[in-house]
Amino acid sequence: MPELTVAGKKDKRGPGHVILAIVLNAILILFSFSCIFPLLWMFNSSLKEKRVFNADIIGIVKSPTLKNFKDILSNSNYHLGQSIWNSARTTILSVFFIVLFAFIVGYILARVKFKLNRFIFAIILMGMLIPQHSLLVPIYVVFKKCGLSNHWFTLLFPYVAFGLPMAIFLVEGFVKTIPYELEQAAAIDGCGFSKTMFSIIMPICKPILVTVAIIQSFGCWNEFSFALVLIKSQALQTVPLALTQFTGQFNSDYPKIMAAMLVTMAPIVILYFVFSKEIIKGMVAGAVKG
Repeated sequence: MPELTVAGKKDKRGPGHVILAIVLNAILILFSFSCIFPLLWMFNSSLKEKRVFNADIIGIVKSPTLKNFKDILSNSNYHLGQSIWNSARTTILSVFFIVLFAFIVGYILARVKFKLNRFIFAIILMGMLIPQHSLLVPIYVVFKKCGLSNHWFTLLFPYVAFGLPMAIFLVEGFVKTIPYELEQAAAIDGCGFSKTMFSIIMPICKPILVTVAIIQSFGCWNEFSFALVLIKSQALQTVPLALTQFTGQFNSDYPKIMAAMLVTMAPIVILYFVFSKEIIKGMVAGAVKG
């Protein structure tokens, strides 16, 4: 077996090491395929007619058809287009407020020293320990009495409230890794507190802010429980609620369900791939510096 060279030195690792590397890579490929397979199966199933799917659930489609996609997008009974718009509006606004408030609060907690600094930070972190669904009934009662339920802005309140603790925790830890000398130099140049925060520190925090935005986008887009309880109007329903229309009491049209899931997954998957490099930067920065 030929000897490999690494950095000018001969690599004398034996065949056992090569076999181990092959086995480990094979295991990783299997895990990767297990993640990709559900998507491939969904796409394959979405191209089948209902009777073909019921006859052969796993088999590869022989006569693909786009009828399922046409039906879910053109049929007004499903309201899928409206649901996608509702989810997009709620997700964009929720993520915007989460990122904005998390940056401001995280920066202040990391840089401004005052008496209750650590106490407030601890209270915020306690929000990560409370199960969200344990507050479902109290939130419903409060929203019902205050007239806040069943509006286009209803879901913004719980989404922002439950998204802030983790976002503040990540931003606060990241800001602490930024040299304080940058702010001192900005102060010497005449920058005020707000200008320093938004013009100097915020661009540096871009990796962690993008990471927070992507994580919260997934959560807001896929959230089901609060949308189910707080939204009653069909015109205001979000994507997870719209998908329940394809399931009946005695029968379900699975090819249409698969087509609808692919359509509703597309925006969030595209968003992830567009900002994937920023997500990796944010995670690496938090792991190395934090």
